[in-house]
Amino acid sequence: MPNITYVEFDGTAHQVEVPVGHSVMQGAVENNIPGIDADCGGECACATCHVYVEESWLPQCGTPGEQERSMLGFAATAAPNSRLSCQIRVTEALDGLVVRMPEAQH
Repeated sequence: MPNITYVEFDGTAHQVEVPVGHSVMQGAVENNIPGIDADCGGECACATCHVYVEESWLPQCGTPGEQERSMLGFAATAAPNSRLSCQIRVTEALDGLVVRMPEAQH
């Protein structure tokens, strides 16, 4: 299983194995990672699973779709490397992925 590292705003890192096919958000929720609220349960209907993807990993994560880009508009601290973690599907190619959480999801 690929290892994903979730870094809280304060710098606390959590490295967990996430099954292929799960979303990065599911990996956080299933492993009780603080900082990803996932209010909509992964339906791309909110921005409470907002993460910053390390720049070197952006190509492997794909590009956000129209709905994701729209939802990112609700993220108070969106940046060019912002993604909704519910929209990033875990593949073997994402082994080692690092995502960082914003200070708040609302």
